[in-house]
Order: sequence, then C-alpha cells, then structure tokens
Amino acid sequence: MINSRRSGTVLAGLVLVSALLGPAPAAADEPTPPEPPRVELVLDVSGSMRARDIDGRSRISVAQQAFNEVVDALPAETQLGIRVLGATYRGKDKKVGCQDTQQIVPVGPVDRTEAKAAVATLRPTGFTPVGLALRAAAQDLGTGATARRIVLITDGEDTCAPPDPCDVARELAAQGTRLVVDTLGLAPDEKVRRQLLCIAGATGGTYTAAQSTEELTDRIKQLVERAGETYTRTPTAVGGGTGCPGAPLLGPGVYTDREMFSEHRWYRVPVRPGQELRASVSVALDRPVNRDYGVLLRAVAEDGRELVRGADAGSGRADVISAGLRWSGDDPDEREPDERDGADADQSPPATTVCLVVSNSFAPRPGTGVNPGMPVELTVDVVAAAPDPRGPDLGRGWVLLALLTVAGLLTGLVTGLLTRWWVATWREK
Repeated sequence: MINSRRSGTVLAGLVLVSALLGPAPAAADEPTPPEPPRVELVLDVSGSMRARDIDGRSRISVAQQAFNEVVDALPAETQLGIRVLGATYRGKDKKVGCQDTQQIVPVGPVDRTEAKAAVATLRPTGFTPVGLALRAAAQDLGTGATARRIVLITDGEDTCAPPDPCDVARELAAQGTRLVVDTLGLAPDEKVRRQLLCIAGATGGTYTAAQSTEELTDRIKQLVERAGETYTRTPTAVGGGTGCPGAPLLGPGVYTDREMFSEHRWYRVPVRPGQELRASVSVALDRPVNRDYGVLLRAVAEDGRELVRGADAGSGRADVISAGLRWSGDDPDEREPDERDGADADQSPPATTVCLVVSNSFAPRPGTGVNPGMPVELTVDVVAAAPDPRGPDLGRGWVLLALLTVAGLLTGLVTGLLTRWWVATWREK
C-alpha cells in the first residue's frame, strides 16, 4: 500500500512536470528514401603501373590494397562499380590496345569478397585509354536525381587520344549528366597533373597527387563517402564578383564556384524584414596547401558595414574546410532610423541586400599549381526569422530565473521521490 501511494505521487509529479514544460515535439514525417549514392572507381592497369616507387612497392599493389580497404569500409547504402583500363591486351597493336577497358564489378550493392577477388587478379599490361574509359564509366553509372561520381586513379596521361580525356570530360559536363570526376595521380609528372586537373575542373571534381599508400587509401575513402553527401539537385555554377556592386544575385539554393589562393569572392542575397539568412561555404582542398590556413564567410551591408561573420570550422574531413553564419533581417539594431520609428508602416518594407564574402588564407606548397581555383560550394537559404537567431528563446530576466527555479525544484522533488520508492522496494526484498 505504501509503495502504491508513493508510485502515485511520483506519477503525479511527472504529469505536473510535463504540463509545465508543454507537450513533446511531434515527430517529423519520415522523408522519402533518397536515391542510393552511385560511384565507380576507374583504375589504370597499364604497363607503367609495374613501377615500384610508392613506399618501395609497385603502383598496382598499392592501388589493390587501397581498393580492398575501401571495399571493406564501403557504406551499406553506396552502390559501387569498378572499371579498369589497359588490363587485358598484351600485344603491340595500338588500335586494339586502345579499346581495352572493362567493367569488372557492376555498379550496385557490392559483394565484398567478389570485388576484392576481381581486383586481386589484375596485372599491369597494356595501353592507357583514359578518355574511352571515362565515357564508358559514365554509361555504367546511368542518370538520376543525384550526382554520380567517377574516381579515376592513374599514373600516366592518355596514350590513345582521340578521344582526348579533357574533351570527354567537357562533353559529359555539357550533357548535364550530373557527373563529377575526381582524379588521383600516382606519378609526379607535370603532364599527367595538367591532364588530371583538366578532367576534374571540367566536371567540378578534385585532383589529388597520392604519393603513399596511406594518402591513396584515405583519399579514395573520402571521395566514396562524399558520393553519399551529394545534393538531390546539381549545384548551380556561379561566378563570384570582386566586390559587392555587380556581384551575382542569389536566391535559396546550392552553388559552385572556384576561388584562387587568398582571394575574396562576393555574392548578393536579398533578405526582407522578418526573414533570416542562413549561409554556409565549403572549400575542397584538392591540392597540397600549407598547414596554416582558414576560410572566412562574412555578411556585409552594401555600405560596407560587417553584419556577422563565421570563421572556419571542422567538418570531420581533412579535405574540406567549412564556415557558416546566420543573420536576421528583422534585427532592430540593423534597421534604418525611419524603419525603427514606424514610418510608412502600411507599406511592405523593401528587402535588404546582404553581400556574402567568401575569403580564404590558403597558401600553396612549392610546386603546387594555382589554376584552376579551388572548388567552392555555397549554400544559401532564407527562412522566417526566429525570435532570437542566436539561440532558443527561454525568456529573459526574472521570467527566465523563475522558470529555472521551478524546473530545478520539480527535478529535485521527482528525484527524491523516486529514490525513496526504490529504497523502500529494495528493503522489502
């Protein structure tokens, strides 16, 4: 009987707390399952991959180890395919050798054992038809609502052009196939670097020089993971201005651009009173840079006043640096004097043009190319302003103090009642 009374008291206390704190937030509707990420690894297996200059091992053995680790760590939802080039023809006929590309793992849910077995049998053999392999890989991936990714790993330039791989990349980009090609170079060769930069630049991808087993493995894993983070619509290409006047006017959406080292890129966003601007920027480190660097995103008024800034922040990946900010167009401190005084209250106030400035303090390492600029992804949204965009509105002054006091007392009461009930029950046992 005593335990029943105490249990009733505890239940009453919990009901009282729930009444004071309000109903629990309703669960959001389940979103429509997104299209699975689709990515294809394209591996050069031409004769030059026999060279033993990466950690004392052959280039092909390093690539095979990297592939095995990537397959083992593959996210369950990612559909992966593997295509090779120069892997089967051992003869001297260039016309035949330049048709040598095969898909050894079809794009789809991966059988890890079969995929690793297919990669393990590869032996460096023939020519390097990069352009033909890229065109075939695009067909392997098909089309859909989200961007597809090709990750090209090679140690040499195309020896079979035409088709020239840069022309193929431009052709695929012009078709609107939502295709991104990331390239990894295994040899410190300037011609190879320029060609891979051209392929990546044409499709909005990245170029990386991988000079060790660890670098190659980590980079492929990052790119495969990135395939699962693509937006459901392809970002819009835009060119930032050198100042606020004349900068492109942006609405809510996702945009891509390129920024040179230590450059400032300007964009404009209209924000009406009662609205809040939310913006974020990510810069991909697609080439070696010095360790001391940063990204800065600022919101600036047209007269040059800085409204708010967001410095770089960790994103969980070493190859991307991000920054974000929030600014409310209904902030009384930022209104013009006539707006604060209530003039022309019957008219809808005009939108405020906010200038977004993306800046970086990157510096290239010796020998690193500066063209094209580094990939930039800018996300812009304009929503109804929160009561206080800096945090949840729990009240101020005495109201907040009273709320915290009541919550503390109720928490202590409920905890004490639960403890006494547990002790009484334990003693009876």
